[in-house]
Amino acid sequence: MNEKPKMSPTPPLWEPSRAFKDQSNLKHYIDWLFVKKGLFFRDYHDLWEWSVTDVEDLWESIWHYFDLKSHDTYFEVLRKSDDDMIGTKWFTRATLNYAEHIFRQKTKDRPALLFQSERQPLTEISWAELEKDVAAVATWFRKRGVQPGDRVAAVLPNIPQAVVAFLATNAVGAVWSSCSPDFGEASILDRFAQIEPKVLIVADGYQYNGRSYDKTAGFRQLLSQLPSVKLPVLVPYLNADAQMEGTVSWNDVLHSPTIGLDFEAVPFDHPIWVLYSSGTTGKPKAITHGVGGCLLEHLKALSLHQNVKPGDRYFWYSTTGWMMWNYALASLLTGATLVVYDGAPAFPTLNVLWTLAEKAGINHFGGGAAYFIACRKANLSLPSERLKHLISVGSTGSPLTPDAYTWIYQSVRKDVWLISLSGGTDVCSAFVGGNPLLPVYAGEIQCRMLGCKLEAFDDNGRPVVDQLGEMVILEPMPSMPLFFWNDPGDERYRHSYFENYPGVWRHGDWIKITPRGSVVIFGRSDATLNRGGIRIGTAEVYSAVESLPEIRDSLVVYLEYEDGTGDMPLFVVLKEEGSLTDELRQRIVSALRSQFSPRHVPDRIEQISEVPYTISGKKLEAPVKKILMGHDSARVASRDTMRNPEALDVFVTMAAKARV
Repeated sequence: MNEKPKMSPTPPLWEPSRAFKDQSNLKHYIDWLFVKKGLFFRDYHDLWEWSVTDVEDLWESIWHYFDLKSHDTYFEVLRKSDDDMIGTKWFTRATLNYAEHIFRQKTKDRPALLFQSERQPLTEISWAELEKDVAAVATWFRKRGVQPGDRVAAVLPNIPQAVVAFLATNAVGAVWSSCSPDFGEASILDRFAQIEPKVLIVADGYQYNGRSYDKTAGFRQLLSQLPSVKLPVLVPYLNADAQMEGTVSWNDVLHSPTIGLDFEAVPFDHPIWVLYSSGTTGKPKAITHGVGGCLLEHLKALSLHQNVKPGDRYFWYSTTGWMMWNYALASLLTGATLVVYDGAPAFPTLNVLWTLAEKAGINHFGGGAAYFIACRKANLSLPSERLKHLISVGSTGSPLTPDAYTWIYQSVRKDVWLISLSGGTDVCSAFVGGNPLLPVYAGEIQCRMLGCKLEAFDDNGRPVVDQLGEMVILEPMPSMPLFFWNDPGDERYRHSYFENYPGVWRHGDWIKITPRGSVVIFGRSDATLNRGGIRIGTAEVYSAVESLPEIRDSLVVYLEYEDGTGDMPLFVVLKEEGSLTDELRQRIVSALRSQFSPRHVPDRIEQISEVPYTISGKKLEAPVKKILMGHDSARVASRDTMRNPEALDVFVTMAAKARV
């Protein structure tokens, strides 16, 4: 058993009121466990310990608490694999449907979706309209031979048509996979060629930052290189009259004869969708999840840990190429209204999403950590009376800095519940996240989530508390990948998570579990600064450096050389085309030394014009490190998966000069 959480003299930024706790879904679940199972827990820590010790009991209780509809009764809850977590079986013989559980929430009392884009004002979509469109598309699929297990691939903006297409795909038992249209065609092909889709649904283009991008030529090329596609569909988005030779118009699909909405019951471990790793190194991994596992995990995460209730309005800024799109869509399982936005988060101003939150009456507002950090750096201040509906603010994608926590409480709402999540594409959910029963402390994620036996391992592979360690998961979770598509013998799957510790999932993050049970994430372990044997999380460096008003962004790496020496350069992006003076260098050094330690001070500080990012908003620390150590840039980073591929050029030039 782990040590009980300890209290800290550090004051929290937020504490739930007694009424908030008593009315939370998590408290209701705890009470249900007492009544139905005779289980009593003194606090969340006790509940979590039970959830990761009696794993079968936990997930069976989630099944019954949410009253899952199974068309065939399950035989056993859990059958573990002999070697590692790969091959674990859950709820054997059960058959169900994810979309069917979403439509159990249909009602005339509230809309299913709210949609706004750079091109269109806020619009409501009723449950009746959503059901009608999903039924039409599902009927069209069935009449054209789309079978359970066939793949439906989509290149769509974050628009209602994408939601409809997924629900129809799932209704017929097919497997969904999507990319955002801002991906390069080569990047999309790298993903979809692996899964050989029968159906390809594309938009004629997209709009971002006030500019329209026609994609029809690129999509013609994509179609020519995907011979498995038998049913190409074009969604007119930029142009209502858009056509593409050899494709069926989405409008024609919607107006085809409908025979009602039926749901294909599939096995618990039937694939629901294929998500992809970032592809910064090599071909993206085609991560395949199961219908039942995602259904259980999403109900647990969104209802119990984020406290989403029927009638709430749920928003998470995302594209269809990020797993948070799938996760946000799961809010429909709870009876919430999903708010969908298509466009840039800062066009025409950084206020655009906050204005949407006000107009749409959003209760749960989520986005990437980089967005909130940008708002803080811009000194954005939001009159709290405009956001009176706001209950929670969610952040993920990268560590949220303590000063960004503080900004949210100073500039958004002093009584809002800040939920920082961390998990990822690997499980299409979070390992650590929110808790309506616990306080929020700056820079800390509230808890390890139920059913996630997460620990921090030291160099000897032992769990540690209050010190930096490797994030590991010791028990299987239902939403872990079924497999990677086209991965014979699960070689890539095993290499990705189970090479370091046999039978233990190594996630690749450095973390610290605090004595009170919260979690601090310090960045990716493959980019961690291992200086003289002392591990330093990159997030610590960024929090100090980017707190300086002159600094817009930064990137730090540690370069290890064959002679045992090392070099830790820090690269900074300045605001308003400023210059890096000796005085500013000294203030950066002082901030790092005073806030953390002398080991956090870089060996050199250099100015760059921009930090390279993946499309999903992650800094390319590991690829930059490899480039500076002499590796071929084309082999360590796929430019098609980058938001700003030209940002790598300065590091390629640096590496070339170093070799002269």
